[in-house]
Amino acid sequence: METTGCVVVGGGPAGMMLGLLLARAGVEVTVLEKHADFFRDFRGDTVHASTIRLIDELGLGEEFRRLPQSRLTNIAFPVPGGPPVTMGNFASLPAPYNYVALMPQWDFLNFLAGAAAQEPSFSLRMSHTATALVRNGGRVTGVRYRTADGAGGELRADLVIATDGRHSTLRREAGLAPKAYPVPFDTWWFRLPRYASERGAVAGIVPAFGRGEALLALFRTDYFQMGYLAPKGTDARLRAEGIKEYRRRIAALRPDFADRVDAIASLEDLHWLDVRLDRLREWHINGLLCIGDAAHAMSPAGGVGINLAIQDAVAAADCLAPSLLRGRVSRAELARVQRRRRMPTVVVQTAQRAMHRLLFEPIMSGKRSGAPAALLFLARHLPAAGRVVPRFIAFGPRPEHAPGFARRTPQQLRPGAG
Repeated sequence: METTGCVVVGGGPAGMMLGLLLARAGVEVTVLEKHADFFRDFRGDTVHASTIRLIDELGLGEEFRRLPQSRLTNIAFPVPGGPPVTMGNFASLPAPYNYVALMPQWDFLNFLAGAAAQEPSFSLRMSHTATALVRNGGRVTGVRYRTADGAGGELRADLVIATDGRHSTLRREAGLAPKAYPVPFDTWWFRLPRYASERGAVAGIVPAFGRGEALLALFRTDYFQMGYLAPKGTDARLRAEGIKEYRRRIAALRPDFADRVDAIASLEDLHWLDVRLDRLREWHINGLLCIGDAAHAMSPAGGVGINLAIQDAVAAADCLAPSLLRGRVSRAELARVQRRRRMPTVVVQTAQRAMHRLLFEPIMSGKRSGAPAALLFLARHLPAAGRVVPRFIAFGPRPEHAPGFARRTPQQLRPGAG
């Protein structure tokens, strides 16, 4: 029978960060990832300032900054007949944590996996899909899994941590049902070319709004990752309209991109995201803890979901590593993780629900085609808004620091260091 100290199900940002931190504590940890690699497009690609600070605390900052990335320096809203109004200027934050890095998530995950692989107690198993919980006497004691070739197996552990996303299999297996909040839109992701003359290290986001639709452009190295927002439940209608109408919609929202919309070759190039906003009342049962999207699915509004999930992972590692080293984690210790991370989750989700109600619902219903006048007034005339918004997005409420057991200097991580 296979055993490990902690099995982490899901190799996303939270799962990989948690695996790295626990391994640095000396915990035997195994991460199960259902895919064969991390190369999957149209996933969140923001690495927030609090995460960059965490990476520095782990001694990995030099290597991280060598990865291909651009810097998001501001978020602005368009104003008819005038220049965009900046709502969040990250440059106002103290250096060096005065930006949000934009980079492909697969690069970030491979980076974390490489760092974790240096720890002797870490194991990453790709193409391993967790299918069920193993229980003994009312306690979760491991997981059953299936590999790509259809073979099955069982991995016993002192603790199972679910980081397997908003459609979490383990959450469902545990009988944990989230409370869902209404979301007025879904998102369709696709690519558009980014010409050489448009490339550079600095990036910003200026959303485009229409009646019943909106468009975001995120900077990648040689292309734009586009997010088209439309009312929930309209996927079938959009696809029935066909690719030519879809291209027309994009060109109308962003006339400066009209020269490249033919790069959307077919409707197969559109990747639909069923946006959800929900939260578990209890994040745990005996022997199992849910964190990240498995505990609280986040809306793309504000782009803070990845940051929140990584902060969950840091808190979980800090709280649970000592007990995992002893070989037994109590339900009370799992509750301690939830208590620490519940407040930041509620604050962020409350802010997202306010954004849905004040910004996205009027746009998606066709009542408005731009940012609310009150929001633009605050951005122009209230200096505090210019300080609070970028800090909230870059760091979030209650940002976590690397536990002492996980901190290293770059010198300690060099080959041959003692």
